[in-house]
Amino acid sequence: MTTADSSVAFSPGDRALIDDFRAHGGRVTQGGAVLLLTTTGAKTGEPRIAPLVYTRDGDRYVIVASRGGAPAHPAWYLNLVADPVVTVEVGRETIAARATVTDGAERDRLFAAHAAEFLYFVGYQRKTSRVIPVVLLERLGSGR
Repeated sequence: MTTADSSVAFSPGDRALIDDFRAHGGRVTQGGAVLLLTTTGAKTGEPRIAPLVYTRDGDRYVIVASRGGAPAHPAWYLNLVADPVVTVEVGRETIAARATVTDGAERDRLFAAHAAEFLYFVGYQRKTSRVIPVVLLERLGSGR
């Protein structure tokens, strides 16, 4: 557990996934490609960590704010809308990144590619009336 993790409450599943990710050098022993997204809590200002599956679009990471098809957006999404500068742990690397919410044709293209890799996202979209947001994470330049 890192210092940033010490004050954060996790579900047992998220805590186990985060521990597995860190214990195995940025890989999880079960499931697909996972990254750890650290946002700043919109209400608390505290760091919040979410383990998320991802796909790639060139050099950018693609994450999807599905919340399993729930009617409301996940907290991590609301946090990055409030402050789009995030930290991403992927593999053995930790990077500063900017989160951008996509829309229109770009959103649809990225969602389709993500859902082709993780088929259950199609079901998540069917479960909810909201358009599930697709977010791009792009490494911040060394000048920032």
